[in-house]
Amino acid sequence: MENGVSQDDWSQDRLNRLPSFTEVLSRRTRPPVDLFMFYLFLQREGQEDVLDFWLDVQQHENLCRAYFKDVRKSGRAIKDDWPQYWDYARKRGSIYGNVVGINPGANTKRSTASTGEMLTDGEKAALARAGPSSVSPQLDGKRSVSPGPAVAISADEKERDVARSSTPFSQLRARHSLSSKRASRAPTIIPRSSAITRVDLISSAERIFFRYLAPPPPNQPSHEIYLPPSLRIHTFPLSSTQLPNTTSPEYEIEASALAQVPDMFHAQKEYCFRAMEQDAFPRFLRAKAFGNLTPVSALVRLVVGLLVLWAGLGTAFALVFLDVQPKSKRFFLFIPFALAIFLLISHQYELDPILVFLGQSETTPFRTLAIKEPFVGRLLMFRALWVSLVIAGLVAALTLLFWAVPGHRL
Repeated sequence: MENGVSQDDWSQDRLNRLPSFTEVLSRRTRPPVDLFMFYLFLQREGQEDVLDFWLDVQQHENLCRAYFKDVRKSGRAIKDDWPQYWDYARKRGSIYGNVVGINPGANTKRSTASTGEMLTDGEKAALARAGPSSVSPQLDGKRSVSPGPAVAISADEKERDVARSSTPFSQLRARHSLSSKRASRAPTIIPRSSAITRVDLISSAERIFFRYLAPPPPNQPSHEIYLPPSLRIHTFPLSSTQLPNTTSPEYEIEASALAQVPDMFHAQKEYCFRAMEQDAFPRFLRAKAFGNLTPVSALVRLVVGLLVLWAGLGTAFALVFLDVQPKSKRFFLFIPFALAIFLLISHQYELDPILVFLGQSETTPFRTLAIKEPFVGRLLMFRALWVSLVIAGLVAALTLLFWAVPGHRL
């Protein structure tokens, strides 16, 4: 009963405010402020790798939770099944403390709080599947298998890191151009046709490391994301083909690295979450909750509007200096003036009132979908009415101005 009441309160509250970033990530919002539109927004700015990284790490953490739950369901204790991880989690803390049975009140060096804990299990599963329908291409053999020895960052890479900005988005905006084309990078779904093993966890972590954190091979597109120096991971000494061999001289190092695999990317994931929440998400809300046009569509409206305005002004001056009679013919100037002012004001506000009245918002240039978020729909309707009044006022002013000017034949 209490859950039902709280759900009703949440639904009522959502009718009177914009969604939060957590609600968008958990797919509790509807177009044009849903996760798919946010992905398209980041993709348009060349920043979708940050969201892909967050979604992939979310999926990795869900995979680890499923592994721990499978172990407990089989009747084994995590302490006996994976003693190295148990010691690591007990000493340094883990986001899976409640799952593996570690006392959450124990003294830990790292917080066990996670953005994933804000969501239900169903929402976590939905997050792992979020994004466009396209599937990322498989990594080539050189990047899908661990090289064995530690992968060190070169001196050139370190110099390049120094010049980077303080957030992933500022750096990506600097290197992104309108002419660049980027393929969709939706997170790869790991099928669960059998019990999850630690090799699966290594494989998942290895894929994330070589895709987002390691420098790309020559002549390969880069999906590396920016992280501050304290959060960078420079090596991945494990192989996804087998577990550490107890006879290996590097067993202790590899076993220690394996114990960190479940929590390996959590701090980086939280950093990306805060960066998106503070940088990209406010711009996304401004673009989609207060407008309904894409930048390309708005630019096309500007160009066409200026051309139509030039033609309308040329016609108006011709009617004046040729002293065309009857004077009432000048009232027909409202047609080019209305079209030109409509296009120019739509560009200025990045809002097409006609599309709003039809309940549509652009996803990509000149492609639309229905507006289904109630509060956003009301916001856009109020702005569309205001923009329509501005357009009507400017069209009336220009038309009456050229009608009132006395004719003078040159």
